[in-house]
Amino acid sequence: MNIFENIKMALDSIRSNKMRSFLTMLGIIIGISSVIAIVSLGQGGQNSITSEFEKIGAATVKITVNTSKAEWSDWITFDDVERIKEKINNVKYASMSLTMDGVLRTGKKSLDAYFIGGTEDMVKIEGLTLLDGRFFNRYEYQSGKAVAVIDENSAKRLFGTKDVVGRTLEAGPHDSMRKVTVVGLIKSPYEMFADMIPEDQFPVIAYIPATYLVNLYSEQKAVYQIYIMADSKDNAKTAGELTVRFLENRHGNRDREVYRAETVMQQMDQINQVMSIFTTFVAAVAAISLLVGGVGVMNIMLVSVTERTREIGIRKAIGAKTRNIMFQFLTESVIISCLGGTIGLILGLAGAYGLGQLAGITPAVSPQTVIVAILFSTMVGVFFGIYPARKAAKLDPIEALRYE
Repeated sequence: MNIFENIKMALDSIRSNKMRSFLTMLGIIIGISSVIAIVSLGQGGQNSITSEFEKIGAATVKITVNTSKAEWSDWITFDDVERIKEKINNVKYASMSLTMDGVLRTGKKSLDAYFIGGTEDMVKIEGLTLLDGRFFNRYEYQSGKAVAVIDENSAKRLFGTKDVVGRTLEAGPHDSMRKVTVVGLIKSPYEMFADMIPEDQFPVIAYIPATYLVNLYSEQKAVYQIYIMADSKDNAKTAGELTVRFLENRHGNRDREVYRAETVMQQMDQINQVMSIFTTFVAAVAAISLLVGGVGVMNIMLVSVTERTREIGIRKAIGAKTRNIMFQFLTESVIISCLGGTIGLILGLAGAYGLGQLAGITPAVSPQTVIVAILFSTMVGVFFGIYPARKAAKLDPIEALRYE
């Protein structure tokens, strides 16, 4: 008997027991669809994060102070930021990133807000998109002018319109608010989460010159974290190392390893690594249902062997060899698993794109994932079909013919 006859007999057997065959496939369908959906969404999420980091800039480097080793005199001053940009050739932009909680108020409307203080370079370092007006300039930063740049969502919530350039609002801590002038409107940095979070729940943010922000909050002009942007992504690591050496020399703490440089791409790699581990773990848990499906395949094949005992006896009596009987039942087991795997693949892709629409993520389906899914379902059919096939092949033809 050739392979095509085995396939035909297997399909006939599946058609004659449609519901039983479907229930047998169900475990494999659920397992494959779950794994495909989880892996596709996980990879899509990683691609989305990578895209956002690339918007910030592959040449961006974060310089942080190790607060467990540092003294107050080791913190990075505003003057340090100015000198870094002047003295280090590879550094194109430099800014601190100082965040304060406070309130923005227009007339009777008052909203909790985050104030982000930096230099005029922050617009380049963070990859902010201007929609109207401008970002605050170097003069406004150096002189500590009371100006602000807000995002479009905050503008709509505060003023009811995006036409806000030139308007004034009150900003600062609850007990000490001052008037600031809006000089620019930027695209909301939280836009990518619009499908998951209502816009009226987005954080209200305002970018303010750091020199004005520290005066508003009576803070010292020193921070534990700054960002620099190199003139190219190839020079990012070198720029970070030179900045660390520069700060160590200025603060006289070279022997204490107070400062650390980390490129944006290194941060992205760490996040992707964590996401990959999490996705693999969840996919592995989902794949357990494949084992349950495999047990179901073995169970139904054992039932099939019992039901077709006389058929096996007759075939053996007229000359069928042991390997022919074994291959027949193994073929049927593999076909059931492959059909389940194919249906699971289709449902998994549909589920991934459906959930992706809700979460605002575009699933990434790689050919390798599809190939592995089909191969895995085939291996399940082979592994769990061997025992029933061997049992059928080893039946004694005389005993099989007597079976009722």
